[in-house]
Amino acid sequence: MTALLHVMAALRNPETGCPWDREQNFASIATYTIEEAYEIADAIKKNDRSALCDELGDLLLQVVYHARIAEELGWFDFNDVVAGITDKMIRRHPHVFGNAERGDTAGQTEAWETEKARERHRRTEFSALDGIAGTLPAMIRAQKLARRAARVGFDWPDVAAVLDKLDEEIAELRAELPRPAATPDLDRIEDEIGDIFFVLVNLARKLHVSSESALTRANAKFERRFRAMEAILIAVGEAPENAGLKEMEDLWRRVKLSEC
Repeated sequence: MTALLHVMAALRNPETGCPWDREQNFASIATYTIEEAYEIADAIKKNDRSALCDELGDLLLQVVYHARIAEELGWFDFNDVVAGITDKMIRRHPHVFGNAERGDTAGQTEAWETEKARERHRRTEFSALDGIAGTLPAMIRAQKLARRAARVGFDWPDVAAVLDKLDEEIAELRAELPRPAATPDLDRIEDEIGDIFFVLVNLARKLHVSSESALTRANAKFERRFRAMEAILIAVGEAPENAGLKEMEDLWRRVKLSEC
């Protein structure tokens, strides 16, 4: 760790450092930080141990990079980052580092969220939604927003109520769809589609399913089946773009049945 910190200090040295590294700031490297987190998730998904080790190093470099910039500005340094997260983990795990009852996973999750709420109040954050990053992917942020709202009682009573709301939102979307030759109101349509997405996220939450994982799984399924359909067409000498919709639908069903 000491060697890595020295490497970053050398890269940022105003006189002898790397010109590119010296020019960077929080905003300019934020995109790389996000990309590294996604690359870690991809390595985990592929069960690629070597890539996971490499990507974890890349993400650690991003933490060191941000901390170095902060140190140069006189805000804080890497040691402050480490101390802060260490204190937070100890504070949020009283069942490990204190005298709190150990309990089960559900109880520990509830205690975690309760402690986070106390921390938000100590930071003079007054909304139950404070502290949820606006830069999160929309699906993940929607689930966090809904979970926070539910913690203060703003929630559907059961899954059936969410399904009823989904039917209501779909009906509202249908009402916004233009009649033939009419000009669609894309802003209203986008708004209604967004409402449907948000209700679906809540349905997933109620069923204890990660909406992000569910959509990732659906994406993988679609890609797998579509590629298999393409391969069948190519094997018989037919270009996929020249195949008719009915032929592709028949092949899609064939591929789907082969997975059962």
